[in-house]
Amino acid sequence: MGRRVRAFRKLKGYTQQQLADSVGISLAVLGAVERGNRRLEDKILNKIADVLGVSAEELANPSI
Repeated sequence: MGRRVRAFRKLKGYTQQQLADSVGISLAVLGAVERGNRRLEDKILNKIADVLGVSAEELANPSI
């Protein structure tokens, strides 16, 4: 999931700091998620999806 978050973030033109600020999480948490070292709670996953304009399923499921 972390790779997909990173890919959509870059596609939408957000820096890690901008996305973290928009979602209300720390830069360290977002970095850990993108590296695959931390899983997201559903609530945070949904916020990231909303900010990036994609569905949570698109972020969580690599087969979509």
